[in-house]
Amino acid sequence: MSGSINNYSTLMHATNRGYGEETQSQAEALRTMQKLPHIVSDPGMQLTHSIDDREKAIVDNINADQNAVTHLKYINSERDKMPLDKLNKALDKYLDSQEEADVSLRKYLVFGVQWVSLVTENLLSHPFIVLRRQCQVYNASHRYHLHPFQLLPSIVHLHRRQGVTTLWKGLGSCLLVRGMTLAIDDVICKVTSWPKEVDSRTTLKRFGQHILLKCISIGLVVPFYAASLVETVQSDIASEKPGLLDVFREGSLRLFYWSSPQKGRMLPAWALIGPSVSMGITKYLFSLVIRGVSSRIMRRRLTQKQEQRGAKYRDDTLEHQNAEIYASLIAMLTTEVLFFPFETILHRLQLQGTRTIIDNLDNGYAVVPILTNYQGAIDCYRTTLVTEGFSGLYKGFGAMILQFAAHVAVIKLTKWIVGQITECVSNRPPARIVQYYNLDRGAGHSDSTTISPSISSTELDVHSVGQNSLD
Repeated sequence: MSGSINNYSTLMHATNRGYGEETQSQAEALRTMQKLPHIVSDPGMQLTHSIDDREKAIVDNINADQNAVTHLKYINSERDKMPLDKLNKALDKYLDSQEEADVSLRKYLVFGVQWVSLVTENLLSHPFIVLRRQCQVYNASHRYHLHPFQLLPSIVHLHRRQGVTTLWKGLGSCLLVRGMTLAIDDVICKVTSWPKEVDSRTTLKRFGQHILLKCISIGLVVPFYAASLVETVQSDIASEKPGLLDVFREGSLRLFYWSSPQKGRMLPAWALIGPSVSMGITKYLFSLVIRGVSSRIMRRRLTQKQEQRGAKYRDDTLEHQNAEIYASLIAMLTTEVLFFPFETILHRLQLQGTRTIIDNLDNGYAVVPILTNYQGAIDCYRTTLVTEGFSGLYKGFGAMILQFAAHVAVIKLTKWIVGQITECVSNRPPARIVQYYNLDRGAGHSDSTTISPSISSTELDVHSVGQNSLD
């Protein structure tokens, strides 16, 4: 019995050894248990101790296997995790050093986007504005140009007959009128301390002062706007090219001849200022509402998208600037579509009596004079409905479609170019690497970083080792 106990101690010592001696331990245990029947004289005691010793040996072998696998798993996890932690720390340090450079880069990109949007609104849209105004003021036209496809043949004929510059006429006067509007706003603001701009924090009193400032500014600019309209729609081949400052001379004459115009059927200034100010201020208020609503919706969607990604605070100046640009575009498009008929009426009233000859956009070859005799805005509206129908108020609508299509295309192209520049200059790791290693700093889950697949394979080996031991 003492010999069997000594042998059992030897067996326990062998089974508690490392993972590498597993096979040798099992073999020695089997040989020892085979010798037990010859050592012990009692058959019953021999059989009982043999079964108990074998069960204990199997259990000890399983425990030894599991301890070895656990030790191996710990070693592998430390081996795979340490380089990735160092990589994360290095990446965080590198991104922190690049943060200031990214902020500076975004400032330049925001300035570039603003500049492109301003150029598109004031310069690239001018040819389509010329086409739209020529269609609006021609009351005797047979083609209404309600969609862009009707305008394309006329545009081709105009370019062949008069050259490329035919659609850029009146650009200088339009820019001068817009600059004059800004200057008048600034002068009134400095003299009266009325605000030029408003936001959600503006009080009701200050908002009323702002509206009054806009009314005065629009009223003073109306005669000069009418003079600029003449330069925009008149034909180059049938009229003398105006000088750069002719818009100031013609506008001043219409402003000084307040009640008695210097030409036959030209309407006096007071008959133009009233409808122009009414439509201008209504259009401005509607544009403010649409722009504010669109901007808030886009900003809220941007914030929700960041919250879904779990992102922390970062510089989103460029994204918010894109949202503001699109909000302004939506407000401009909605306003122009709704107020298009009123703009048609005002343009016809402002052009009446100026003896202007325009290009005939029905074919793009001939020129025609503008001969109208409206008594006011109400008379112009009724006459247009009777002679041209309701669609006559939307003549040239296809040119506006072309204008905003080109505007959106330029903004999309600019946004794509800015995105490419940002990715190239910021030196940020590729998206596939960030996604694979879950290195997004804004995610805030550094502990859940995916490590090497060796751990998962080791975890699978636990069950296989245990199963082999039981077998």
